[in-house]
Amino acid sequence: MRLKKASTMNKGSAGDLRGRGVWYGSSLRQSKGGLQAAEANPVSPMQHPNVEENKQKAATVSQEQDIGSSQITKRQRKLLKTSHQITHSKNVSLKSPPGSALDESLSNLSTILEARKQVLKNMCAKYKSGISKSITPDHVKYMYVEEKYKVLYCEVPKSGCSNWKRTLIVLSGKASNPNNLKHEQVHYGGYLKTLNKFNQKEIMHRLQTYKKFMFVREPLDRVVSAYRDKFENPNDYYHNLFGKPIISKYRVAPSAEALKTGNGVTFKEFVQYLLDGHRPVGMDIHWEQMNKLCHPCLIDYDLIGKFENMEEESNFLLRMIGAPDSLKLPSFKDRNPKDVRTSKEITERYFSQVSLMERQKVYDFYYMDYLMFNYSKPFNDLY
Repeated sequence: MRLKKASTMNKGSAGDLRGRGVWYGSSLRQSKGGLQAAEANPVSPMQHPNVEENKQKAATVSQEQDIGSSQITKRQRKLLKTSHQITHSKNVSLKSPPGSALDESLSNLSTILEARKQVLKNMCAKYKSGISKSITPDHVKYMYVEEKYKVLYCEVPKSGCSNWKRTLIVLSGKASNPNNLKHEQVHYGGYLKTLNKFNQKEIMHRLQTYKKFMFVREPLDRVVSAYRDKFENPNDYYHNLFGKPIISKYRVAPSAEALKTGNGVTFKEFVQYLLDGHRPVGMDIHWEQMNKLCHPCLIDYDLIGKFENMEEESNFLLRMIGAPDSLKLPSFKDRNPKDVRTSKEITERYFSQVSLMERQKVYDFYYMDYLMFNYSKPFNDLY
């Protein structure tokens, strides 16, 4: 496989190389019974812990209301409990991909995808009515542009983003086989440009004319996957930037070695950090709320896919944009490939290490993601 010449891989600071999503002071599961069963409305939670935003993040150009880290009111719970579940109308369908007709399976999937968008639209109308109507470069800083097929992809880490970037690079003509692209090339090789690098007129033109999509994942599965990837495996960047302050603040009598290396952060310590209104280090793109990364109440996505049904929905999207029939989204894990992929059972095992109150608060922290992307309540003992 030959790569066409791209900009030199960024080998600058550690922050440039590994911390593309870090900022300071920022604030189960689909059953195996099938995709439609998993699209049930979630159950409302207890109140969020108050999460303090520092001056740096508060000063950003984004004016979107920060509901994801604020309290859920009794009125909002009542609205949710009285909401009617969105049914999958037989009259809803996406346009047929160029040169093909939708068979029954694709027609059913298009109905599910449209119903999913309707759930999101309803949730945005209820809970995010106060957001800014103006789109700024800050809103699209995680959105990647593929010019040849006129596609915009919003990155949600731990939801298949590495393989989607591989696929976009192939679509752009800069590589011939997505399976041959290494992790460093995909994320730091300069082959893809983010939408915030364009001027405002160019940003709006692409948002109005290109196909826009994102993929989401069950929120607690995603946070467990992020913890396992960044803290259970060798990773000097995350162990230094996050591990050291987490161990220093939350571990009783930490060893000198742990304070020096930042290795060995436990899941309970990670949860304590996540829920702390005064974190010793800020949030990171790998565990930030998905709705804060991609702003789906502000940007009208053509497709919101789910990691749990990645193969079928990615194939549907590739057909929709007219990609070559031979192109398929890769399915391999390129980091720690020997690790078993995070599943419902693995998520339950990790959350058994924390208290019921902590489980409830983590659910509350990601509650807007549960609402917007219509995931079911992860544990029966939550409310």
